[in-house]
Amino acid sequence: MSATKSPAKIRPYEPGDLSTLLLMNNAAVPAVNELTAEELLDLVNQALVCLVAEVDEAPAGLLLCIADGKGYESPNYLWLCERLTSFAYTDRIVVDEHQRGLNIGDRLYAALFKLLAGSGRSFVCEVNERPPNPGSLRFHKNLGFEEIGRANNGDKSVVYLKRAPEPAP
Repeated sequence: MSATKSPAKIRPYEPGDLSTLLLMNNAAVPAVNELTAEELLDLVNQALVCLVAEVDEAPAGLLLCIADGKGYESPNYLWLCERLTSFAYTDRIVVDEHQRGLNIGDRLYAALFKLLAGSGRSFVCEVNERPPNPGSLRFHKNLGFEEIGRANNGDKSVVYLKRAPEPAP
């Protein structure tokens, strides 16, 4: 199914999304870290962009980006801040397990790239190498992300990825 035929509508986060997105996030562990409602709301409040994919009027995916220069204490974010400026860090992208295969991740990223086109911000993220997440690594590389580094964080090791800024439309 091509991204244009995805049933997902992409829109900004709305306060009523929190409980559904929290369940979706925590069902995706260990690809993302588990959060409490307060932690997820804090991330949403810090976000440069927080997009929600909606299918049948219900949240089906989340993409949350944080700009460089924020007080976010994630070791992965701090690694990127030490090396780069002017970026949009994808802290998490999650798709409901029952909605996978509908190109929702592609649609979320397409909306992000369009939204930040011309901003000069590069797009960065990390993908777990341990525990392995080869699907996410392949997905991001297919979107044009390239490896810029690696880190061993004890129980996890990650690959850092970067995609060039989108030109102005």
